[in-house]
Amino acid sequence: MSRILLTGGAGFIGSHTAVAMIEAGHSVIIADNLYNSDEVVIDRIEKITGVRPDFRFCDVCDNNQVREIFRENEIDGVIHFAGYKAVGESSEKPLEYYRNNIDSTLTLLEIMREFGVCNFVFSSSATVYGPDNEPPYKESMKKGSCSNPYSWTKSMIEQILTDAAAANPDMSVMLLRYFNPIGAHKSGLIGEDPQGIPNNLMPFITQVAVGRREELTVFGDDYDTPDGTCRRDYIHVMDLAEGHLKAIELAMSSKGVEIFNLGTGVPYSVLEVIKAFENASGIMINYTIGDRREGDLPGLWADAEKAERMLGWKAVRTLDDMCRDSWNWQSKNPKGYKGDKK
Repeated sequence: MSRILLTGGAGFIGSHTAVAMIEAGHSVIIADNLYNSDEVVIDRIEKITGVRPDFRFCDVCDNNQVREIFRENEIDGVIHFAGYKAVGESSEKPLEYYRNNIDSTLTLLEIMREFGVCNFVFSSSATVYGPDNEPPYKESMKKGSCSNPYSWTKSMIEQILTDAAAANPDMSVMLLRYFNPIGAHKSGLIGEDPQGIPNNLMPFITQVAVGRREELTVFGDDYDTPDGTCRRDYIHVMDLAEGHLKAIELAMSSKGVEIFNLGTGVPYSVLEVIKAFENASGIMINYTIGDRREGDLPGLWADAEKAERMLGWKAVRTLDDMCRDSWNWQSKNPKGYKGDKK
């Protein structure tokens, strides 16, 4: 049984990955400062798996706090989710994004080197491909120019990890480029619970459906796509979580750096997602068409052949599954995790 540290493990993707890791027999330590998550998640993970993960309230930028976790545990690998992730906010607070996202990675790498831990899986993003590459995106493509500080932090951290692995022949790094994670665990106990105004499509849809918001704005309907709205590669968060499980297991049996796209390879438009959600929930979504949002591309989706070939991983859940599970989560938790508070 391997002992894996999940930084930011109480967040949306981290919590679902914790479930997948525990159910596969791994031991999990979650380090999270609860900046964009809630400690209730730990209780929910225990309800799902029957195992309570070891939770440490920790700022991953703090060397002393991270060192204490490594000193007290024999850690076999790290999956690094911790980081600020709102694209729009990153343009308003670039210094905070560069400081937090890059510092947390450097701190982890320094402490890992100190304790001889060499296996690292990084939560990256398809945004590193930039606007100059044409979909479907392949890992062999050169990275492009990023359109916001959030994306630049992902691109820079990929380079930092690549350089660290080049300097340490024992190191194994997996760079996982996500596409658009949605959905929730089928139990409805954990799901996406963004703080403030959602940055992504699905939580906005579900909050309109549950009555927390009046309407959804669709940003542009004049793109060169079949229905005029942007097309994206939506992936179920549990498929994504299982991709992390495969990646850390490969990391522990290999050396060097590998890049993997985690997506379905099938793009859906904004209007197609709305329609699929309406079919899954039986609720009509009130939406209006707004202006295009700066930086949005007409379409982006993955070529995920490499992940299937090398990780033995493939996304298997459908858009209907994603919509059904998203609604199951939101309808059972209309106020998100805050509904658990007395």
